[in-house]
Formats: sequence, C-alpha cells, structure tokens
Amino acid sequence: MPLYNKLKEYRAGLQVNQHEMGRLVGVSRQTISQIERGDYSPSVTLALKIAKVIGVPVEEIFQYEEDEENEK
Repeated sequence: MPLYNKLKEYRAGLQVNQHEMGRLVGVSRQTISQIERGDYSPSVTLALKIAKVIGVPVEEIFQYEEDEENEK
C-alpha cells in the first residue's frame, strides 16, 4: 500500500532542514528522512502534525494509492 508524499518539497518551501522539521513535529531527523524516501508511513497523528506545521491539509502532503493487485 504505497503512501506517496510531497514532504521534501513542502519542507524546502519552508526553508527548514530535516533536523528542524523533526524538532517542529517531535520526531528525529531520521524519521523525517524515512518519510521523505517512502520507507516509513507516519501515524495519522504525525501526518496531521506535519500538515499543521506546514500549513496545508494533510491530503496536500500525503496521498495513498491502491496497488492494482489489491483492487482485484
């Protein structure tokens, strides 16, 4: 179940690095890096915190797309 995100783009727009974004939402730099790479799907709470800090709806940052296999 792929969860795609635009966190890196939005973070760059705020001109903050991964460490600072992690501090703003209460996680480590490594967690922000893993989310941006798609290696980690954040909890609903963390996704909402990130969206609040960035100032956009959570759907603007995170998008879920079904696998074709799951649709059958």
